[in-house]
Amino acid sequence: MMHTTVGWHVELEFMEDDQHTRAAALVRLPDGSEVRAHGQASRHRSDANQPRVGEEIAGARALNELAMQLLTKAHEEIDQASGRTSHPIHV
Repeated sequence: MMHTTVGWHVELEFMEDDQHTRAAALVRLPDGSEVRAHGQASRHRSDANQPRVGEEIAGARALNELAMQLLTKAHEEIDQASGRTSHPIHV
């Protein structure tokens, strides 16, 4: 049987103007460390103003970058603990 022993807190914040949306993502890990990432989206002037769409795109890009940083962090920790170069972690 599997038990949940930890939880992660993830935050996303958005900054917007008429044409751009920027997202900042942050995850707090149980060891107290934090990983941060950013994403952005731009609205073409001929597109309808749909702030939620900009948030979804910028947020997804920030979360994708966050995921890549977490994979890199895990890969480095595997290498450090094992004393060798491990196989790449693929998404």
